[in-house]
Amino acid sequence: MSRVPTFSSPLLVGFETIEKSLERIAKSADGYPPYNIERLVKDGNEVLRITLAVAGFSIDDLDISTEDSQLVIRGRQTEDEEPREFLHRGIAARQFQKAFVLADGMRVLGAELKNGLLAVDLDRPQPEKLVKKIAIAQRD
Repeated sequence: MSRVPTFSSPLLVGFETIEKSLERIAKSADGYPPYNIERLVKDGNEVLRITLAVAGFSIDDLDISTEDSQLVIRGRQTEDEEPREFLHRGIAARQFQKAFVLADGMRVLGAELKNGLLAVDLDRPQPEKLVKKIAIAQRD
């Protein structure tokens, strides 16, 4: 059975990169670390907040960047200098990379680490409505 591409309509011009981004994100759909996405209203503006559970990670262990219209959050814990002997190790100490595809115009407002939760706030300013008249040339 062949798969019909999501953006195969001839009326959707220039959306090929979005489909590739969606496929890349679907392949990397790891559940670690768990996260929430919520809609908030701050100072009368709508804000999206992505919250990741990053217990055990310090600010120095975390990196947040935007790359090719993606928000990329990485975590890498450093090993302790002195060796530790665990009788039971149930807390994962592994690195992660979580990527979120951002729509055009999305801005990262800031990030905060509090009580083992990393919150990243984003907004999308309302663009001005642009109407541009296109001249039609007549050729005989």
